[in-house]
Amino acid sequence: MAGNRTFTMIKPDAVAANNIGAITKMIEEAGFRIVAMKMTKLSSERAGQFYAVHKERPFYNDLCNYMSSGHIVAMILEKDNAIADFRKLIGATNPADAEEGTIRKLYAKSIEANAVHGSDSDENAQIEGSFFFADIEKF
Repeated sequence: MAGNRTFTMIKPDAVAANNIGAITKMIEEAGFRIVAMKMTKLSSERAGQFYAVHKERPFYNDLCNYMSSGHIVAMILEKDNAIADFRKLIGATNPADAEEGTIRKLYAKSIEANAVHGSDSDENAQIEGSFFFADIEKF
């Protein structure tokens, strides 16, 4: 995935609010190609594995409970400069600080229920994409 691929997931709050179509439309209109996509539901254990990097943080248990509270849509996206361009498209973690027209400004409910996840580096995009998708599923 290095360089031109990133990982995202539409989080339980945005899925429950029926924002999958609107968010994927924004992603495609921003020039990203969806190369893998699936809807799934994380168990608390699986959410804990995905967010293991935050295990020592005080919000870890709440994060795992939230991420296992409903369905998510995991995606691998492709575009030149994918990481930086996608981080700009989604906006700041806190939707109150997000720029107008970003996914989080439009669809996030709070800093915790912030609609989407976006990888922060090529290395994490590879790790996170591989967490959800087998090589055969990545086009």
